[in-house]
Amino acid sequence: METIFEDQLGREVRLPLPPQRIVSIVPSQTELLYDLGLESEVIGITKFCVHPERWYKQKQRVGGTKQLNIELIRELNPDLIIGNKEENSLNDILALEKVAPIWMSDITTIDEALEMISTIGSIVGRKERSLELIDQIRSGFTGLSELHVQRTFLYFIWKDPDYVAGTGTFIHSVLESAGFVNHCREERYPEWNTSFGEPDVVFLSTEPYPFKEEHLALFQERFQGSEIMLVDGEMCSWYGSRMLQSVSYLSRLQGSLIR
Repeated sequence: METIFEDQLGREVRLPLPPQRIVSIVPSQTELLYDLGLESEVIGITKFCVHPERWYKQKQRVGGTKQLNIELIRELNPDLIIGNKEENSLNDILALEKVAPIWMSDITTIDEALEMISTIGSIVGRKERSLELIDQIRSGFTGLSELHVQRTFLYFIWKDPDYVAGTGTFIHSVLESAGFVNHCREERYPEWNTSFGEPDVVFLSTEPYPFKEEHLALFQERFQGSEIMLVDGEMCSWYGSRMLQSVSYLSRLQGSLIR
C-alpha cells in the first residue's frame, strides 16, 4: 500500500507503508528513528550519525551528510530516504530523488521539529510513540521558558571565518525558548563583526566546528565583558529525540552561568 505525505519543503512524496528499507542522511533524525524502534528497518546512515553508538558501528555508512555515496545508497535499494534541506546538498538530493522516495525536513523552530517527529512517526508506523516523544519535549521546554532568565548570547558555530547563529535558525529557537536572548538579530548564520557588541555570554559550540578549551582564552580577549562557555552542539542543534536531553542540559547551563 502507498500513500502521499507532504514534506517540510511542501513536496508531495508517495511512500510505501510502512517502509522496510530506510536510509537516514541526517544524524539527529537517525537517532529519532532509533528511539521510534526502527531497528531492522534502518539500513543506511551517514558517518556523522554517531547516536546510537551501536548503529554507528553496525549500520552501513553511506558517506557524509554533504558528500554522500549515491551509488552505495542505490545498491542498498531503499524504499525511503530521510533528508534535510540544511544538512544535505541540493545536488545529492536531486540525485537521490532518482533512487527512492525522499522525505525532506526543513527545521528552524521547535514547533517545526515537533511537526517533523509527528510526520515521521506516521510514515514509519510509530505514530503513538512519536506523540509520546512530542508531549515529553513540549512539556520540558514549557518548563524551561517559565524560568525567564534573560541573558543575551552569541553562539559561534565556526572559526576563521567566525560565524554565529542568528535568527531564523533552530539554535536561536532552542536557546530563546530556554530563556536566553540572541544578541545577533541578523538572519541565519552571519559572519561575526564588532557591530554585534558584547553579550552576557558567548557560547562556543562543539559542532560543526569543534571548539575546545584552548579557544576560551582567545574569545575572552575579544569579549572581555562576557562570560565564555563551551556548549554541547548536539544539545542545541539536534532536532530529533535528543531534544528530550536538551531540556535538562539547558537548565544546567542556565544554573552554571555566573552573571
